[in-house]
Amino acid sequence: MDTNILLESGTNELEILEFMVGGNYYGINVAKIREIITCQELTPIPNSHPNVEGAFSTRGETITVVNLARALGMKEQMDEPTQDMFLITNFNMVNTGFHVHGVVGIHRVNWGQIIQPDSMICNSSKSMITGIVNLDGKLVLILDFEAIVAEIAPDIGMTMHGAGNLENRETNHAPILFAEDSRLLSMLIYDTLTKAGYVNVIPLNNGLEMWNLLQQYKKEGTLRQHVQCVVTDIEMPQMDGHRLVKLMKEDPELKEIPIIIFSSLINDDMRRKGDALGADAQLSKNQMGEFVDTVDRFLRK
Repeated sequence: MDTNILLESGTNELEILEFMVGGNYYGINVAKIREIITCQELTPIPNSHPNVEGAFSTRGETITVVNLARALGMKEQMDEPTQDMFLITNFNMVNTGFHVHGVVGIHRVNWGQIIQPDSMICNSSKSMITGIVNLDGKLVLILDFEAIVAEIAPDIGMTMHGAGNLENRETNHAPILFAEDSRLLSMLIYDTLTKAGYVNVIPLNNGLEMWNLLQQYKKEGTLRQHVQCVVTDIEMPQMDGHRLVKLMKEDPELKEIPIIIFSSLINDDMRRKGDALGADAQLSKNQMGEFVDTVDRFLRK
């Protein structure tokens, strides 16, 4: 999908596609959108997950469509007329369709404008909201599409299955900081690293929290004692992973710390951006085995 807006890497900006489901307004990072099409006739899939509406073929490819209203526990049919569309997404190297009730438009915003929901809004690890932003006077909820897909097909999303046998590994006390805004994925990363023997793992909610903590360690003169590897998602409220990488690699005291980008958005374009910013490694979130191997490469030399 071409939005005709080119975002420079590391500027902490993104484009949000605003859409409607059940009369409410939601958002998705445009980087995850491959195309938007009108609703197609779907072929039902026997014995599929209840949230899967069906599948259709386009350009020789079969696309599975998730009924987003059903996945969010909302009314599937609206009382007023809707302009139903399919959002065809690509993340974790998989194409998935999402049935929505209308598309509003695209907004260019700074990650600093996006608020991370508090525990009053997201009171469980299965929350489907990763951020809230005020667009044109209304609150738009940024959905956790990875968590929605992971509930339907765990092997497509991020799971520990690809990490292989993590038993009987030597304990490693090297401090690892990781930034991940999804509560579900944060727990999976933490559990995987600890089961891999890394017992000094500090989870953070976004890039800004990570940056502030790094500055605190620098001020205390304890940077090397507290940080030997950094893992970061790309899309996060307040500060995204690309901005974090840019700031770290421009800092004389931080630039030698290995930075692993671990994101569902990794594709050829994103990989080029990460390389240009100086990321030491970039992995998709469905590459859990490669992720553990990469951490090992940096910390078990």
